Amino acid sequence: MPSIDLRQYDKKKVAKPAAPTLNEGGLLAMLNKDISFGSKELKDKKKEYLYLELSSLLIAGINFKDAFELITADQQNEKDKQLFKTIQGLVLKGTAFSQALKETGRFSLYEVYSLQIGEETGKMTEVLQDLAKFYQNKIKQRRKIVGALTYPVVVLSTSLGAVFFMLKFVVPMFGDVFKRFGGKLPWITEKIIGISQAMENNFWRFAIVICLIIAGILYTRKTEQFRKIASKVLMRIPVIGNLIQKVYLARFCNSMRLLINARLPLLRAIALSRQMIGYYPIESSLQKVEDDIMNGRSLHQSLQQFGIYPAKMIQLLKVGEETNQLDYFFARISEQYIEEIEYKTATLSSVMEPLIIIFLGLIVGLILISMYLPLFQMSNSFQ
Repeated sequence: MPSIDLRQYDKKKVAKPAAPTLNEGGLLAMLNKDISFGSKELKDKKKEYLYLELSSLLIAGINFKDAFELITADQQNEKDKQLFKTIQGLVLKGTAFSQALKETGRFSLYEVYSLQIGEETGKMTEVLQDLAKFYQNKIKQRRKIVGALTYPVVVLSTSLGAVFFMLKFVVPMFGDVFKRFGGKLPWITEKIIGISQAMENNFWRFAIVICLIIAGILYTRKTEQFRKIASKVLMRIPVIGNLIQKVYLARFCNSMRLLINARLPLLRAIALSRQMIGYYPIESSLQKVEDDIMNGRSLHQSLQQFGIYPAKMIQLLKVGEETNQLDYFFARISEQYIEEIEYKTATLSSVMEPLIIIFLGLIVGLILISMYLPLFQMSNSFQ
Protein backbone atom coordinates (compact mmCIF):
# COMPACT_ATOMS: atom_id res chain seq x y z
CA MET A 1 0.00 0.00 0.00
CA PRO A 2 1.62 3.31 -1.03
CA SER A 3 2.44 5.89 1.62
CA ILE A 4 0.32 8.99 1.81
CA ASP A 5 2.09 12.35 2.14
CA LEU A 6 0.12 14.43 4.60
CA ARG A 7 2.14 17.57 3.94
CA GLN A 8 -0.39 18.37 1.23
CA TYR A 9 -3.35 18.42 3.65
CA ASP A 10 -4.87 21.85 4.10
CA LYS A 11 -8.24 23.51 3.81
CA LYS A 12 -7.94 24.75 0.24
CA LYS A 13 -6.13 21.87 -1.31
CA VAL A 14 -6.66 18.24 -0.41
CA ALA A 15 -5.05 15.58 -2.55
CA LYS A 16 -7.53 13.13 -4.05
CA PRO A 17 -6.63 9.72 -2.61
CA ALA A 18 -6.82 6.48 -4.44
CA ALA A 19 -9.69 4.11 -3.69
CA PRO A 20 -9.13 2.02 -0.57
CA THR A 21 -7.32 -1.24 -1.18
CA LEU A 22 -8.61 -3.98 1.09
CA ASN A 23 -6.72 -6.94 -0.30
CA GLU A 24 -5.16 -9.89 1.46
CA GLY A 25 -1.77 -8.19 1.80
CA GLY A 26 -3.16 -4.78 2.67
CA LEU A 27 -5.49 -3.42 5.31
CA LEU A 28 -7.38 -6.66 5.95
CA ALA A 29 -4.16 -8.47 6.76
CA MET A 30 -3.07 -5.72 9.13
CA LEU A 31 -6.45 -5.65 10.84
CA ASN A 32 -6.02 -9.28 11.80
CA LYS A 33 -2.99 -8.44 13.94
CA ASP A 34 -3.36 -8.23 17.68
CA ILE A 35 -3.70 -4.90 19.37
CA SER A 36 -1.28 -4.49 22.24
CA PHE A 37 -1.88 -2.07 25.07
CA GLY A 38 0.50 -1.13 27.85
CA SER A 39 1.98 1.62 29.91
CA LYS A 40 4.01 2.84 26.91
CA GLU A 41 0.93 4.30 25.24
CA LEU A 42 0.52 8.05 25.22
CA LYS A 43 -1.94 9.31 27.83
CA ASP A 44 -5.53 9.93 26.75
CA LYS A 45 -5.31 13.64 27.56
CA LYS A 46 -2.29 14.08 25.29
CA LYS A 47 -3.98 12.13 22.51
CA GLU A 48 -7.03 14.35 22.79
CA TYR A 49 -4.81 17.43 22.58
CA LEU A 50 -2.94 16.10 19.52
CA TYR A 51 -6.06 15.21 17.52
CA LEU A 52 -8.00 18.31 18.52
CA GLU A 53 -5.19 20.76 17.77
CA LEU A 54 -4.16 19.04 14.55
CA SER A 55 -7.71 18.96 13.17
CA SER A 56 -8.29 22.61 14.14
CA LEU A 57 -5.08 23.75 12.45
CA LEU A 58 -5.79 21.75 9.27
CA ILE A 59 -9.33 23.15 9.08
CA ALA A 60 -7.88 26.65 9.52
CA GLY A 61 -5.87 26.17 6.33
CA ILE A 62 -2.44 25.45 7.83
CA ASN A 63 -0.56 22.67 6.07
CA PHE A 64 0.35 19.53 7.93
CA LYS A 65 4.06 20.33 8.30
CA ASP A 66 3.49 23.75 9.89
CA ALA A 67 0.59 22.46 12.01
CA PHE A 68 2.68 19.66 13.46
CA GLU A 69 5.61 22.00 14.08
CA LEU A 70 3.32 24.29 16.09
CA ILE A 71 2.03 21.34 18.14
CA THR A 72 5.58 20.05 18.74
CA ALA A 73 6.86 23.47 19.80
CA ASP A 74 4.01 23.76 22.32
CA GLN A 75 5.08 20.63 24.21
CA GLN A 76 6.53 21.26 27.67
CA ASN A 77 7.49 17.65 28.38
CA GLU A 78 10.79 16.77 26.71
CA LYS A 79 9.75 13.15 26.05
CA ASP A 80 6.53 14.25 24.35
CA LYS A 81 8.39 16.79 22.26
CA GLN A 82 10.86 14.12 21.15
CA LEU A 83 7.97 11.77 20.29
CA PHE A 84 6.27 14.40 18.12
CA LYS A 85 9.58 15.25 16.43
CA THR A 86 9.99 11.57 15.60
CA ILE A 87 6.50 11.45 14.07
CA GLN A 88 7.16 14.65 12.12
CA GLY A 89 10.48 13.29 10.82
CA LEU A 90 8.85 10.07 9.62
CA VAL A 91 6.08 11.98 7.80
CA LEU A 92 8.59 14.30 6.12
CA LYS A 93 10.41 11.23 4.83
CA GLY A 94 7.22 10.12 3.09
CA THR A 95 5.71 7.82 5.70
CA ALA A 96 1.95 8.06 6.11
CA PHE A 97 0.85 9.75 9.33
CA SER A 98 -1.01 6.63 10.50
CA GLN A 99 2.04 4.46 9.85
CA ALA A 100 4.28 6.97 11.65
CA LEU A 101 2.07 6.72 14.74
CA LYS A 102 2.21 2.93 14.53
CA GLU A 103 6.00 2.86 14.34
CA THR A 104 6.36 4.84 17.57
CA GLY A 105 4.47 2.16 19.51
CA ARG A 106 2.71 4.85 21.57
CA PHE A 107 -0.68 4.66 19.84
CA SER A 108 -3.27 1.90 19.59
CA LEU A 109 -4.05 0.19 16.30
CA TYR A 110 -7.59 1.47 16.81
CA GLU A 111 -6.26 4.98 16.11
CA VAL A 112 -3.84 3.84 13.44
CA TYR A 113 -6.48 2.15 11.29
CA SER A 114 -9.01 4.92 11.79
CA LEU A 115 -6.45 7.46 10.55
CA GLN A 116 -5.45 5.16 7.69
CA ILE A 117 -9.05 5.03 6.50
CA GLY A 118 -9.16 8.82 6.80
CA GLU A 119 -6.07 9.13 4.62
CA GLU A 120 -7.45 6.78 1.99
CA THR A 121 -10.88 8.40 1.80
CA GLY A 122 -9.74 12.02 2.04
CA LYS A 123 -11.56 12.51 5.38
CA MET A 124 -8.51 13.06 7.52
CA THR A 125 -9.83 16.06 9.44
CA GLU A 126 -13.14 14.32 10.14
CA VAL A 127 -11.36 11.28 11.57
CA LEU A 128 -9.09 13.51 13.67
CA GLN A 129 -12.16 15.30 15.06
CA ASP A 130 -13.85 11.98 15.80
CA LEU A 131 -10.77 10.69 17.63
CA ALA A 132 -10.55 13.93 19.62
CA LYS A 133 -14.22 13.62 20.56
CA PHE A 134 -13.75 9.96 21.50
CA TYR A 135 -10.96 10.80 23.96
CA GLN A 136 -12.82 13.87 25.22
CA ASN A 137 -15.79 11.67 26.11
CA LYS A 138 -13.54 9.04 27.67
CA ILE A 139 -11.74 11.62 29.83
CA LYS A 140 -15.01 13.34 30.71
CA GLN A 141 -16.53 10.02 31.81
CA ARG A 142 -13.54 9.20 33.97
CA ARG A 143 -13.46 12.65 35.54
CA LYS A 144 -17.14 12.59 36.41
CA ILE A 145 -16.89 9.17 38.02
CA VAL A 146 -13.73 10.08 39.93
CA GLY A 147 -15.19 13.45 40.94
CA ALA A 148 -18.41 11.87 42.16
CA LEU A 149 -16.63 9.21 44.21
CA THR A 150 -13.68 11.23 45.53
CA TYR A 151 -15.46 12.85 48.47
CA PRO A 152 -17.18 9.64 49.70
CA VAL A 153 -13.89 7.73 49.44
CA VAL A 154 -12.00 10.44 51.36
CA VAL A 155 -14.69 10.50 54.08
CA LEU A 156 -14.71 6.69 54.27
CA SER A 157 -10.91 6.45 54.47
CA THR A 158 -10.66 9.15 57.14
CA SER A 159 -13.42 7.61 59.21
CA LEU A 160 -11.98 4.11 58.98
CA GLY A 161 -8.64 5.58 60.05
CA ALA A 162 -10.34 7.11 63.09
CA VAL A 163 -11.99 3.77 63.95
CA PHE A 164 -8.65 1.98 63.58
CA PHE A 165 -6.97 4.53 65.86
CA MET A 166 -9.65 4.05 68.50
CA LEU A 167 -9.42 0.26 68.40
CA LYS A 168 -5.61 0.28 68.33
CA PHE A 169 -4.86 2.88 70.99
CA VAL A 170 -7.95 4.20 72.82
CA VAL A 171 -9.75 0.91 73.58
CA PRO A 172 -6.61 -0.80 75.01
CA MET A 173 -6.19 2.13 77.43
CA PHE A 174 -9.75 1.69 78.68
CA GLY A 175 -9.22 -2.07 78.82
CA ASP A 176 -6.25 -1.66 81.17
CA VAL A 177 -8.31 0.61 83.43
CA PHE A 178 -11.18 -1.89 83.57
CA LYS A 179 -8.80 -4.74 84.45
CA ARG A 180 -7.56 -2.84 87.48
CA PHE A 181 -11.07 -2.35 88.81
CA GLY A 182 -12.08 -5.95 88.06
CA GLY A 183 -15.73 -6.97 88.05
CA LYS A 184 -18.01 -8.09 85.25
CA LEU A 185 -17.91 -5.94 82.10
CA PRO A 186 -20.97 -5.36 79.88
CA TRP A 187 -21.28 -7.75 76.93
CA ILE A 188 -20.72 -5.04 74.29
CA THR A 189 -17.60 -3.78 76.10
CA GLU A 190 -16.10 -7.28 76.20
CA LYS A 191 -16.71 -7.72 72.47
CA ILE A 192 -15.10 -4.38 71.54
CA ILE A 193 -12.09 -5.09 73.77
CA GLY A 194 -11.87 -8.57 72.20
CA ILE A 195 -11.80 -7.05 68.70
CA SER A 196 -9.11 -4.60 69.81
CA GLN A 197 -6.97 -7.37 71.31
CA ALA A 198 -7.39 -9.52 68.19
CA MET A 199 -6.27 -6.56 66.06
CA GLU A 200 -3.28 -6.01 68.36
CA ASN A 201 -2.23 -9.67 68.32
CA ASN A 202 -2.79 -10.29 64.62
CA PHE A 203 -1.97 -6.89 63.12
CA TRP A 204 1.16 -7.95 61.26
CA ARG A 205 -0.39 -11.22 60.11
CA PHE A 206 -3.34 -9.28 58.77
CA ALA A 207 -1.02 -6.78 57.04
CA ILE A 208 0.98 -9.62 55.45
CA VAL A 209 -2.22 -11.33 54.22
CA ILE A 210 -3.44 -8.04 52.71
CA CYS A 211 -0.08 -7.52 50.96
CA LEU A 212 -0.16 -11.07 49.59
CA ILE A 213 -3.71 -10.58 48.31
CA ILE A 214 -2.72 -7.32 46.58
CA ALA A 215 0.38 -8.96 45.09
CA GLY A 216 -1.72 -11.90 43.88
CA ILE A 217 -4.21 -9.56 42.25
CA LEU A 218 -1.45 -7.57 40.53
CA TYR A 219 0.19 -10.80 39.32
CA THR A 220 -2.96 -12.46 37.98
CA ARG A 221 -5.08 -9.45 36.99
CA LYS A 222 -4.36 -9.90 33.28
CA THR A 223 -5.18 -13.60 33.18
CA GLU A 224 -8.46 -14.61 31.59
CA GLN A 225 -9.67 -16.55 34.64
CA PHE A 226 -9.11 -13.63 37.03
CA ARG A 227 -10.77 -11.14 34.67
CA LYS A 228 -13.75 -13.45 34.28
CA ILE A 229 -14.21 -13.88 38.04
CA ALA A 230 -13.58 -10.20 38.81
CA SER A 231 -16.13 -9.05 36.22
CA LYS A 232 -18.77 -11.43 37.62
CA VAL A 233 -18.16 -10.13 41.16
CA LEU A 234 -18.36 -6.50 40.04
CA MET A 235 -21.53 -7.10 38.06
CA ARG A 236 -23.26 -8.49 41.17
CA ILE A 237 -22.58 -5.38 43.24
CA PRO A 238 -25.83 -3.37 43.45
CA VAL A 239 -25.78 -0.08 41.52
CA ILE A 240 -21.99 -0.27 40.96
CA GLY A 241 -22.29 -3.29 38.67
CA ASN A 242 -24.88 -1.60 36.45
CA LEU A 243 -22.80 1.58 36.35
CA ILE A 244 -19.68 -0.30 35.24
CA GLN A 245 -21.73 -2.10 32.56
CA LYS A 246 -23.01 1.22 31.20
CA VAL A 247 -19.50 2.74 31.15
CA TYR A 248 -18.09 -0.04 28.99
CA LEU A 249 -21.16 -0.26 26.77
CA ALA A 250 -20.87 3.47 26.09
CA ARG A 251 -17.19 3.02 25.25
CA PHE A 252 -17.97 0.07 22.98
CA CYS A 253 -20.73 1.95 21.13
CA ASN A 254 -18.56 5.04 20.75
CA SER A 255 -15.67 3.05 19.29
CA MET A 256 -18.02 1.21 16.90
CA ARG A 257 -19.51 4.53 15.78
CA LEU A 258 -16.09 5.94 15.02
CA LEU A 259 -14.86 2.86 13.15
CA ILE A 260 -18.04 2.37 11.12
CA ASN A 261 -18.16 6.08 10.33
CA ALA A 262 -14.60 5.75 9.03
CA ARG A 263 -15.98 3.16 6.53
CA LEU A 264 -14.29 0.23 8.21
CA PRO A 265 -15.97 -3.15 7.50
CA LEU A 266 -18.26 -4.27 10.34
CA LEU A 267 -16.25 -7.40 11.08
CA ARG A 268 -13.01 -5.41 11.33
CA ALA A 269 -14.68 -2.77 13.51
CA ILE A 270 -15.86 -5.48 15.92
CA ALA A 271 -12.40 -7.07 15.97
CA LEU A 272 -10.73 -3.76 16.84
CA SER A 273 -13.35 -2.87 19.46
CA ARG A 274 -12.98 -6.30 21.05
CA GLN A 275 -9.25 -5.90 21.45
CA MET A 276 -9.38 -2.37 22.85
CA ILE A 277 -12.43 -2.46 25.13
CA GLY A 278 -10.66 -3.82 28.25
CA TYR A 279 -13.75 -5.48 29.79
CA TYR A 280 -13.97 -9.27 29.80
CA PRO A 281 -17.77 -9.81 29.34
CA ILE A 282 -17.81 -7.62 26.21
CA GLU A 283 -14.49 -8.95 24.89
CA SER A 284 -15.54 -12.59 25.21
CA SER A 285 -18.96 -11.95 23.67
CA LEU A 286 -17.51 -10.08 20.69
CA GLN A 287 -15.30 -13.05 19.86
CA LYS A 288 -18.44 -15.15 19.42
CA VAL A 289 -20.14 -12.29 17.55
CA GLU A 290 -17.30 -12.26 15.02
CA ASP A 291 -17.76 -15.97 14.37
CA ASP A 292 -21.55 -15.56 14.06
CA ILE A 293 -21.27 -12.72 11.55
CA MET A 294 -18.81 -14.75 9.47
CA ASN A 295 -21.44 -17.51 9.45
CA GLY A 296 -24.11 -15.14 8.14
CA ARG A 297 -25.92 -14.00 11.31
CA SER A 298 -26.83 -10.36 11.79
CA LEU A 299 -25.20 -8.23 14.49
CA HIS A 300 -28.31 -7.81 16.65
CA GLN A 301 -29.13 -11.54 16.50
CA SER A 302 -25.66 -12.41 17.70
CA LEU A 303 -25.58 -9.78 20.47
CA GLN A 304 -28.97 -10.75 21.93
CA GLN A 305 -27.66 -14.12 23.17
CA PHE A 306 -25.49 -12.30 25.74
CA GLY A 307 -26.99 -10.77 28.88
CA ILE A 308 -24.45 -7.93 28.95
CA TYR A 309 -26.33 -6.17 26.12
CA PRO A 310 -29.72 -4.65 27.12
CA ALA A 311 -32.80 -5.48 25.04
CA LYS A 312 -33.32 -1.81 24.14
CA MET A 313 -29.81 -1.63 22.69
CA ILE A 314 -30.44 -4.78 20.62
CA GLN A 315 -33.66 -3.33 19.18
CA LEU A 316 -31.99 -0.06 18.21
CA LEU A 317 -29.15 -1.91 16.50
CA LYS A 318 -31.71 -4.04 14.65
CA VAL A 319 -33.25 -0.85 13.25
CA GLY A 320 -29.75 0.43 12.43
CA GLU A 321 -28.96 -2.70 10.44
CA GLU A 322 -32.28 -2.59 8.57
CA THR A 323 -31.82 1.09 7.64
CA ASN A 324 -28.05 0.84 7.08
CA GLN A 325 -27.44 3.49 9.77
CA LEU A 326 -25.48 1.55 12.36
CA ASP A 327 -23.06 4.42 13.03
CA TYR A 328 -25.97 6.76 13.84
CA PHE A 329 -27.60 4.31 16.23
CA PHE A 330 -24.31 3.45 17.92
CA ALA A 331 -23.84 7.20 18.47
CA ARG A 332 -27.34 7.56 19.94
CA ILE A 333 -26.88 4.58 22.27
CA SER A 334 -23.50 5.91 23.42
CA GLU A 335 -24.99 9.34 24.18
CA GLN A 336 -27.85 7.78 26.15
CA TYR A 337 -25.48 5.67 28.24
CA ILE A 338 -23.19 8.64 28.91
CA GLU A 339 -26.18 10.65 30.16
CA GLU A 340 -27.25 7.74 32.38
CA ILE A 341 -23.70 7.40 33.75
CA GLU A 342 -23.53 11.10 34.61
CA TYR A 343 -26.90 10.98 36.36
CA LYS A 344 -26.15 7.78 38.27
CA THR A 345 -22.69 8.88 39.42
CA ALA A 346 -24.11 12.18 40.70
CA THR A 347 -26.94 10.33 42.47
CA LEU A 348 -24.57 7.71 43.86
CA SER A 349 -22.28 10.39 45.26
CA SER A 350 -25.12 12.32 46.91
CA VAL A 351 -26.54 9.12 48.45
CA MET A 352 -23.22 7.65 49.58
CA GLU A 353 -22.04 10.70 51.52
CA PRO A 354 -24.76 10.71 54.21
CA LEU A 355 -24.87 6.90 54.36
CA ILE A 356 -21.13 6.69 55.01
CA ILE A 357 -21.34 9.41 57.67
CA ILE A 358 -24.30 7.72 59.39
CA PHE A 359 -22.76 4.24 59.22
CA LEU A 360 -19.38 5.28 60.59
CA GLY A 361 -21.02 7.57 63.13
CA LEU A 362 -22.86 4.53 64.47
CA ILE A 363 -19.61 2.54 64.67
CA VAL A 364 -17.77 5.33 66.49
CA GLY A 365 -20.77 5.86 68.75
CA LEU A 366 -20.93 2.15 69.53
CA ILE A 367 -17.25 2.10 70.52
CA LEU A 368 -17.62 5.16 72.73
CA ILE A 369 -20.74 3.79 74.44
CA SER A 370 -19.09 0.44 75.05
CA MET A 371 -16.13 2.18 76.69
CA TYR A 372 -18.13 4.56 78.86
CA LEU A 373 -20.81 2.04 79.89
CA PRO A 374 -18.62 0.38 82.57
CA LEU A 375 -17.71 3.83 83.89
CA PHE A 376 -21.40 4.64 84.31
CA GLN A 377 -21.92 1.34 86.14
CA MET A 378 -18.98 2.02 88.46
CA SER A 379 -20.23 5.55 89.20
CA ASN A 380 -23.65 4.13 90.09
CA SER A 381 -22.07 1.57 92.43
CA PHE A 382 -20.29 4.35 94.32
CA GLN A 383 -23.57 6.18 95.03
